[in-house]
Amino acid sequence: MFGRLGPLEIIVILAILLLLFGGRGKISAMMGDMAKGIKSFRKGLKEGEQPEGQSAAAGGALIGEPINVTPEKDKTKV
Repeated sequence: MFGRLGPLEIIVILAILLLLFGGRGKISAMMGDMAKGIKSFRKGLKEGEQPEGQSAAAGGALIGEPINVTPEKDKTKV
């Protein structure tokens, strides 16, 4: 039963070894990244639940207010 490993078993074993020892080399770093992703997801859900009067944009910009996106070097040419 355990005497011969097929290609699928070898791939699974190599994937587990890569997760444990490859890449960054730390499972805690991968779990930290996963936690950051979950926090960002929850934050996105909370932002979607805001009343219509509040804006999620930075700087308190109103929804109908235009935003100046001209680069600094092009502003001097005008």
